[in-house]
Amino acid sequence: MSLADKIFVDMCNDILENGTSTEGEKVRPHWEDGTSAYTIKKFGVVNRYDLQKEFPALTLRRTAIQTCTEELLWIWQRKSNNIHDLNSTIWDEWADADGSIGKAYGYQLGIRHPYKEGEMDQVDRVLYDLKNNPFSRRILTNIYVHQDLHEMNLYPCAYSMTFNVTHKKGEERLTLNAILNQRSQDVLAANNWNVCQYAVLMHMLAQVCDMQVGELVHVIADAHIYDRHIPIIRELIVREQYPAPKFTLNPEIRDFYQFTAKDITLEDYVTGPQIQNIPIAV
Repeated sequence: MSLADKIFVDMCNDILENGTSTEGEKVRPHWEDGTSAYTIKKFGVVNRYDLQKEFPALTLRRTAIQTCTEELLWIWQRKSNNIHDLNSTIWDEWADADGSIGKAYGYQLGIRHPYKEGEMDQVDRVLYDLKNNPFSRRILTNIYVHQDLHEMNLYPCAYSMTFNVTHKKGEERLTLNAILNQRSQDVLAANNWNVCQYAVLMHMLAQVCDMQVGELVHVIADAHIYDRHIPIIRELIVREQYPAPKFTLNPEIRDFYQFTAKDITLEDYVTGPQIQNIPIAV
């Protein structure tokens, strides 16, 4: 069965059984009807995914791999902060009349900074160091930029990636590992979405840097289940589980900026039914 399913089920059970409730507290999120959106939460959840063993897509329900990859590329490849560059309505609620979400997400990755090697943005710096300084302990991105927070229509949730390269004994190619740091996560709506996105990113970076993928470590400061999501989660985590799908990436692409969502396929992806109309707290 899928390791991603086991990790998700164990995490949800831990939150439900051992988490703390925000009910009665002064909370920012609210439901569409104006009611306060309370959560059961756990602090400091850490999940590890070995991408050499499987691609971590849930089989409990389907994760839309093409759509989540489109969003990833919108941020990391196009470095955009405008929803008109994204073939999705996911971010519409946070966009202004011109489609901008402010100085958030892709905007921050696209800012060019001076280095001794010349000016580069954060993504290009990661690519440069993975190819030229793979054992550096300084290969990371950060989009939680305090001086720009007042100009962001929403603060970044998944805000930092730290890359770490190892050379396993007896193997020719280097192994790319990474830590995804997330300050807050709506477990039902976003958990596997984010996991799949950054697993795809690691596969892409590894391929263009002639490496193999290793571990993705996902660190969530505040992992929470919203009150109106609890019955959905309880039904989801007792569903039948299936084997993990087989992930393939177009092997001809050697330039990160040439990837599209169509270069990714999940084969033998058997899942439970999709959950429709999940209420989203804002």
